[in-house]
Amino acid sequence: MKKGTLILIAVVVIAVIWGISVYNGLVNKDEVVSQAWSNVETQYQRRADLIPNLVNTVKGYAQHEENTFKEITEARTRATSINIDPTNMTEEDLQKFQQAQSEVGSALSRLIAVAENYPELKASENFQELQTQLEGTENRIQKSRTDFNEAVKEYNVSVRRFPGNIIASMSGFDTKANFKSEEGSDKAPSVEF
Repeated sequence: MKKGTLILIAVVVIAVIWGISVYNGLVNKDEVVSQAWSNVETQYQRRADLIPNLVNTVKGYAQHEENTFKEITEARTRATSINIDPTNMTEEDLQKFQQAQSEVGSALSRLIAVAENYPELKASENFQELQTQLEGTENRIQKSRTDFNEAVKEYNVSVRRFPGNIIASMSGFDTKANFKSEEGSDKAPSVEF
């Protein structure tokens, strides 16, 4: 064989090995994004699972707050009905999910505000434990969302960076959406006494 042919074969072999390596790296990062999304969903599910216990505890003390209970139950139902496939999520899917979860958060805030009107409920050990679990869950949700955004960032950089973007576009790897701040979160809330 001629020296030129050997060099050409070596270049092709190196290019194929590089292409396989880039492809496998993209698959790994795609799986990390999927796992991070599963962690986000798990934390939101944990919150959804705490809600009935919290509602029932408050119901025992606040019989006449039926509208608040109905709102939180409906918000929970809407939020748990939204399922997103992390392999092909869109910005719109993520916004719908985020909106539904925001409604749950608002309803929970109203429920906690109702509890403030009942000193014996606030003193209840069961209520305090549920409130602590809910607070911890909210922290876990925030951490999971941050981890998800980090995984998406790393994946998107790999998909967009040259020369990996060539393999990504040939293999159907597209950028993924991430969580964004909710509308209006750039303004500080007003506190009035």
